[in-house]
Amino acid sequence: MSLLVVGLSHRSAPVSVLERASLAAETQAKLLQDTLAAEPAAEAAVLATCNRIELYADVDKFHAGVAELSTLLAQHSGVGLDELTPYLYVHYEDRAVHHLFSVACGLDSMVVGEGQILGQIKDALALGQEIHTAGRLLNDLFQQALRVGKRAHSETGIDRAGQSLVTFGLEQLAAGADVADWARGKRALVIGAGSMSSLAAATLARTGVAEIVVANRTRARADRLVEILGQPGGTGVAAHAVEMAAVSDELTRADVVVSCTGATGLVLTAEAVAGALGLAFDTAYEAPAASVPAPHADPDRHAAWVENGTAGTVRQAVRRATVPAQGAGPVRLALLDLAMPRDIDGATARLDGVRLVDIESLAEASADAPMAADVDQVRTIVADEVAAFGAAQRAAHITPTVVALRTMAAGVVAGEIARLDGRLPDLDEKQRAEITQTVRRVVDKLLHAPTVRVKQLASEPGGAGYADALRELFDLDPQTVAAVSRADLNDPNRGRS
Repeated sequence: MSLLVVGLSHRSAPVSVLERASLAAETQAKLLQDTLAAEPAAEAAVLATCNRIELYADVDKFHAGVAELSTLLAQHSGVGLDELTPYLYVHYEDRAVHHLFSVACGLDSMVVGEGQILGQIKDALALGQEIHTAGRLLNDLFQQALRVGKRAHSETGIDRAGQSLVTFGLEQLAAGADVADWARGKRALVIGAGSMSSLAAATLARTGVAEIVVANRTRARADRLVEILGQPGGTGVAAHAVEMAAVSDELTRADVVVSCTGATGLVLTAEAVAGALGLAFDTAYEAPAASVPAPHADPDRHAAWVENGTAGTVRQAVRRATVPAQGAGPVRLALLDLAMPRDIDGATARLDGVRLVDIESLAEASADAPMAADVDQVRTIVADEVAAFGAAQRAAHITPTVVALRTMAAGVVAGEIARLDGRLPDLDEKQRAEITQTVRRVVDKLLHAPTVRVKQLASEPGGAGYADALRELFDLDPQTVAAVSRADLNDPNRGRS
């Protein structure tokens, strides 16, 4: 196994960089195809969320793989390699497995323990399967990550430690008040009808808002979300859909707005929000740009920079420099921006009576959130699962060699029985069958102990060389071993989600 992951997340990069580096769905597919076309990579999968972009690959060369994957991320994200490199992290083999399993359990999320990441991992696997860039290793890895994440949520109280970004965002908007009390009677506008917007609408309905209006570029999806909200046995909240062109009018009546679309530009400008509230807006205002010095441009050394705390210091500096102070006066309009890149102009926070919470401010708030005791238990689960996955992969690596050995032995038996037929043509069928069975039993008994033992040895750290030793000792044909591997890889029932 030569698993490599190169990526950036809210832990390693400021939101301003993550925002610019976000990947649209079609860009993700092109990135995977280009990764597979690159010489060091045999498989590829991309995990792209609002808080992380990670490229996973099975590579045959570490340094060449790091360089190639970093370059591809820069090319497809639109952020220059020199600018992107200081924020990249690199994990290899068991550390890469540990990282993905931790991500799947919510340990690496902005809000620790949130479960939405499992759906995003499933989507990443589905894309890799759909365009045939996820092979045996990545299928096994992502499938196991999903199982580990589900195990963490079912066996521990990690759910108590984490919430969805929507819930956490509403708590920030409520500014210490009970969310249900804060939301009661309010009119909510939800912009977007994807998975995050749907979660936002459902969460708002549960908190007790009086009305929800859904706006989406595709009206049919907005209608569908409204239909779901109004299903029997639901919350009973009043809901209806509008066209995106009606957002300006709806702003004049809304108390809270949640926006999460896939737009590449702003959905709500400060001018539009000011106009809805009857406020004047100084168009000369610009949020101060952050200038963050790159610590170095060497991916191999970047992990040490992240681990010694420098990255966190830089992130806090960026947040202080780029998040404008909230406007004065009582809150007339609460804005929750869950999009990446952002939907709502950061300058709206300067408007009197407006409270804005976005991904950046959520990152800052979550940094001080208490972690549940269950996190330690989840970490233990992750460590155990990483060890088990590594052992299984190492054992699987030697399986084709063992199968090739047994195939060769079966061929030897068949050849000797054929020779026996020529020498003793008078043997009847019963005698011939008994001799054949005896020879096969002898061969099976001779091979049983060494093949079982070699699988055990191969599953231990450093056991990869046993497959090579077996091939050398028994002079096995490399083409036969490769044929067994290809047959296993092409099994249509393997690794499907």
